Amino acid sequence: MAWNEPGSGKKKDPWRDSGGGGNRGSGPDFDAAMRRVKNWFGQLGGGAGGFGMAALGLLLAWLLFDSWVQVNANQSGVVLRFGEFNRLLPPGFNIKWPGPVETVMKVEAKNIRSTSDQVRMLSNDENIVVVDFNVQYEVNDPRKFLFGVKDPDSTLSAAAESAVRTVVGASTMDMILSGQRAELMINAKRLLQETMDQYGTGLSITELNFQNIRPPQEVREAFDDANRALQDKQRAEELAKAYASQILPEARGDASKTRVEAEGYKAARVARAKGEADRFSLIEQQFRAAPDVTRKRLYLETMQQVVADTPKIIDGSNGKNVLYVPVPGEVTAAPAPAPAPATAVAGVVGEATVAETKESR
Repeated sequence: MAWNEPGSGKKKDPWRDSGGGGNRGSGPDFDAAMRRVKNWFGQLGGGAGGFGMAALGLLLAWLLFDSWVQVNANQSGVVLRFGEFNRLLPPGFNIKWPGPVETVMKVEAKNIRSTSDQVRMLSNDENIVVVDFNVQYEVNDPRKFLFGVKDPDSTLSAAAESAVRTVVGASTMDMILSGQRAELMINAKRLLQETMDQYGTGLSITELNFQNIRPPQEVREAFDDANRALQDKQRAEELAKAYASQILPEARGDASKTRVEAEGYKAARVARAKGEADRFSLIEQQFRAAPDVTRKRLYLETMQQVVADTPKIIDGSNGKNVLYVPVPGEVTAAPAPAPAPATAVAGVVGEATVAETKESR
């Protein structure tokens, strides 16, 4: 009910109450309470200047407790002087002007922040792919982080999705699923960092990872079949490369061996041909000096070469020599057999040559 409600005996004063005072018609006065407080301060100060001394004490206490700030090791302090950026405070104990002259805003600058998201999109070859990615970042400029954009974390999330869509949308499914995934993550991280620098968010990207890349559940079976076919293709290519790595060195070795043998055979044939040519020249000289003797010697040498491997024995002594003829398959301790057929022929040739020489004389 209002204090001056009509019908009451007299108007009620809101600053007075009918409480426990001696005069029930008029409660304790507010002005009297203020006078008592003033008197109490006067007693503390010892006179009329006591209130000023108390105010000075309060001022000193305010200056003492509001002129320093503690910044943790993982934080960075942003000092605002009358609401305007002034400086940055490093971790530790720092002195500042008391508020409201200077205020300090603490930013978790050394903590690694993280955000994750999922995008569903088309690749460059028009295949649907679902990409789960994670971004880790930290604050490298507290001033830009606080005043560059309204919400840096939300801005980074939107920019990260845009970067992933840009990189994945420009790649084929084979590139995304193959070993080029690391290159795609590097490109997405670089693009995201450029966007953050352009917006002035004060954030630094430390990692951007594609946690999972998969097709949608609706086409998973067909995709698995295509993936198995791709793996079979890669396996066949690896086996072919392994076989080529094995067979090519062997083929090169065989070719080198054949080449060396051919060169050796060529050198031997050339040397033999030169030797036979030189021998023919010498025989020609001997034939011009002694035609008959040379002709006979050539005949005997030829016959010696022809009958050298025959088991037959030719006796040119008209039965004057005693020859030992071994029986095939006989095992005996008889003395050493007669000289080889080539030796016998040589002896016959020698005797015939001597006889012919005597007759010619």
